[in-house]
Amino acid sequence: MDDFLLYFKMGLYHVLDYLAIDHILFLIVLAVVFTFKQWKKVLWLVTLFTLGHSTSLALAAFKIVEIRVDLIEFLIPLTIFITGVINLFTAKRTSNGKENLNLIFALFFGLIHGLGFSNYFKMMIGQEEDKILPLAEFALGIEAAQIIIVLAILSFGYLFINLFRVNRRDWILVLSSIVIGFAIQMMMDRVFW
Repeated sequence: MDDFLLYFKMGLYHVLDYLAIDHILFLIVLAVVFTFKQWKKVLWLVTLFTLGHSTSLALAAFKIVEIRVDLIEFLIPLTIFITGVINLFTAKRTSNGKENLNLIFALFFGLIHGLGFSNYFKMMIGQEEDKILPLAEFALGIEAAQIIIVLAILSFGYLFINLFRVNRRDWILVLSSIVIGFAIQMMMDRVFW
């Protein structure tokens, strides 16, 4: 039980840590297009990101995949930037097509984000024989943290859209633009060439 809590808390803090702003920013641009009424899609969004993140961690833990850290560190804010820009161009539309696109982004970009954490995760589990159980425990922590963040995003969205009467399109545009600004700065800080 102690190991479960250890890896679960590591996954939880990996996302909720204020230094892990990339996770939070990515979740904001992914979830901002959804409402509480779409809770099933939001749950899929979180789960697909965790699945992608965990898959790349597993591939790295078993030394199947190794990618340059500086490249991945640049690609992470690039994924945030791309998602935010797509939000800007599709904010007018609230069709299922855009929301489904975010589900695909969650899985694919989760793979990239997981690679960014893979070196730390390999050190964390060390030479343990069983890498699957710590990975699953860590993934559960990530999943819980992402649900917390997405619930906060949806709550703020509900508050601004329904109580303060902010137009949903404007909510998406403003939040996505703010995140894009952060992503641009992160990309400039992480240029690898």
